[in-house]
Amino acid sequence: MPLPLLLFDCDGTLVDSEPLLAEEMARGLNTVGLPFASSDYLGEFRGARFRRIVAELQTRYGEVDADRLNRMEQTMRANLADRLANELTTIPGARESLDALSRYPSAVVSNGPETKIRTALNATGLSHYFAHRLFSGYTANCWKPEPCLHLHAASIMGFAAKDCIAIDDALVGVQAALQAGMTVIHLNRFPDAEATPEGAIMISNMYQLPAVVEQLTHERWQAAMLHHSTEK
Repeated sequence: MPLPLLLFDCDGTLVDSEPLLAEEMARGLNTVGLPFASSDYLGEFRGARFRRIVAELQTRYGEVDADRLNRMEQTMRANLADRLANELTTIPGARESLDALSRYPSAVVSNGPETKIRTALNATGLSHYFAHRLFSGYTANCWKPEPCLHLHAASIMGFAAKDCIAIDDALVGVQAALQAGMTVIHLNRFPDAEATPEGAIMISNMYQLPAVVEQLTHERWQAAMLHHSTEK
């Protein structure tokens, strides 16, 4: 029987990169005069595209010269790549979930650059689970919370949106996948501070993921196939 396509977010879902990203982002933005703390990313901007964050900060604090911004971003990303390669760890339960769900087709769908995705997966030993099935907003020229990145990944993988399960910790990703018409699992590791959007299924840790995916598969895909076969 067919299995749904699992579309995993990367940062905060598979790898614990967000604290490192928040620190380097704060360091870089402060050097160009845009006030920003690590807690701002982890709170207000988690999962958002970097340029959208910059644009919002400039509306609040004033414009920054474009060349200066580009130099800062290059330095920030180089520093982050070094830290990802040397300090990054997996989200607890991510590896165990990938092992348990290895029979499912899967891919990574991330707002980050493909080089950053590869660095993160290589550093944590997760790259073999996905091989080249990595979909970046920078490659597709479309970023969460717009649904087109998820739809692009599903199309390339040969799946309809209704036959995909998206797993994401950030609200921008959850909203994108919901708009795309996918089944969505929200890894909500901060339930006291963040509400799971209506229509998404909440889990509080990645150890819970395999059971939820298997249950959804039984209820929505295998049951549908059985019903279809009995009608023939």
